[in-house]
Amino acid sequence: MAGKGFGFSLGKMKELADAFKKAQQVQEGAKQVQEDLNNMEIEGQAQGGLVKVWVSGNQEPLRAEIAPEALNEGAEVLSELVATAMKDAYQKSTAAMKEKMEELTAGLGIPGL
Repeated sequence: MAGKGFGFSLGKMKELADAFKKAQQVQEGAKQVQEDLNNMEIEGQAQGGLVKVWVSGNQEPLRAEIAPEALNEGAEVLSELVATAMKDAYQKSTAAMKEKMEELTAGLGIPGL
């Protein structure tokens, strides 16, 4: 039984080291993606820009802009315009987030991602 050690071959040690290296790359990449998303400003709008809203790539609301003529539409219509602009910004930010995550996982060769 001599020479068996712990049953860990050099090949297994290399696999383990490679797995740790990939995990570290993913962690560093995820931090960069998070930072990139936080720094993005994504615009959503309704009715040709009567209402505009901006969110970060992480969907954090940043600001809104309402054109004076939108105020003449009344509260109900204005509410709908704001909601439409918010949905537009949300969809764009979700697409940006998905794209960034695909970029992160593309070069890693991890099955299932």
